[in-house]
Amino acid sequence: MLTFLGKRQSFCDGLHRRNFLKLGAFGAGLSLTDMLRSNAFAAKNLSASPKIKSAIMIYLPGGPSHMDMYDLKPEAPAEFRGEFKPIQTNVPGVQISEHFPRQAKMWDKLAAVRSLVSNDEHSDSYVMTGYTEQVNRAAAQGQHPSFGSVMSKLRAGSSDIPPFVTLRGMGFGCEPGYLGVSHRAFSPDGPGINNLKLKSGYTAEGMDDKKNLLTSFDTIRRDIDKGSTLSGMDTFTGRAFDMIASGAVHKALDLRKEDPRTLDRYKGDGIDAFLKARRLVEAGVGCVTLSYGGWDTHSGNFKTLKRQLPELDRGIANLIQDLHDRGMEDDVVTVVWGEFGRTPKINGSDAGRDHWSPAMSALVAGGGLRMGQMVGTTDARGERPKDRPYKVPQLLATMYQAIGIDPSMTFNNGSGRPMYILDDRAPVTELL
Repeated sequence: MLTFLGKRQSFCDGLHRRNFLKLGAFGAGLSLTDMLRSNAFAAKNLSASPKIKSAIMIYLPGGPSHMDMYDLKPEAPAEFRGEFKPIQTNVPGVQISEHFPRQAKMWDKLAAVRSLVSNDEHSDSYVMTGYTEQVNRAAAQGQHPSFGSVMSKLRAGSSDIPPFVTLRGMGFGCEPGYLGVSHRAFSPDGPGINNLKLKSGYTAEGMDDKKNLLTSFDTIRRDIDKGSTLSGMDTFTGRAFDMIASGAVHKALDLRKEDPRTLDRYKGDGIDAFLKARRLVEAGVGCVTLSYGGWDTHSGNFKTLKRQLPELDRGIANLIQDLHDRGMEDDVVTVVWGEFGRTPKINGSDAGRDHWSPAMSALVAGGGLRMGQMVGTTDARGERPKDRPYKVPQLLATMYQAIGIDPSMTFNNGSGRPMYILDDRAPVTELL
């Protein structure tokens, strides 16, 4: 059995999120062979667009402060504006936080939506699926699929490269919902993908015994799943081992292959995940999700952000510049956001900001979208959108359009009922 374990996270609601994905003959999940089989079966029954691009989704868990990043209010009272000052970007009239100097120098390659309305829920579900469905794991299979799982469904069977990889463990927003377990993300955060490589001393030709063992497990799985549509075990077992032997994902995650000067640019606490994301989309992965930092700043907001914002700035700027240097800026859409904003008014003596869903900001780059702009404004104290209010699903709809997926497309759920990818799918028109 292969088990992919996610990192344990704790937020102010007291919930611990240790999420898992099991792949194996014995257990709730499917073997790698089953996943390949299901993907290829889906490929024969879907009209996948040949123009589908890639996406990198950077999640800032806990809810980052919009007031201290992209929506500063220098004219507001001190208890609202906080400690940070705005700086000018290379686009006239656009200012961002003083702790984002690298992004300021390349704002013509970036854009932000400052008038997003979110939902007060400590979960990645809303920003990754477009629905507020933080549910227990057992019920997740009936819910709406994540952005990456939709991409997995439409890229099914197109190559031996996993279409959906998470570098942050399995949050609710990585669940495939009614699309089925075969469209969950692959995660290197555990023994699962670590086993999908040839260990030292092994050759592809020398793995016959392991292949036979996997075949026997698949036979057991087939006996357990009598009445299912799974078939062609031997063919897909061979394809599973072809994936293992090729090692494309492991090569992408092996940063020793990078130029030392590039590694130095990404040196820092967790910033190498941005480099891994770039290498994965270069290798052909359709959607990569990663997370950075902890943003649940009910206390010590400015102390935390003084440490984290410069590092986030470095990760974003290096990633976007690398994509441009490689001519990939139109082929990869990137979004950076959390689940909601923070209260515009600073809370008492703790110098913190609390949850605030009426307004939040999101950074967007690439995908052929219109860059070098700020979309929407909030009122004088950053409390609510003043114009161009957009909901989180609308930005997801914009991303779907950018990568070549129609957000009005439907898939059948477990009951055979056609379900839209998104219900609220009017795009952020300024970005198109």
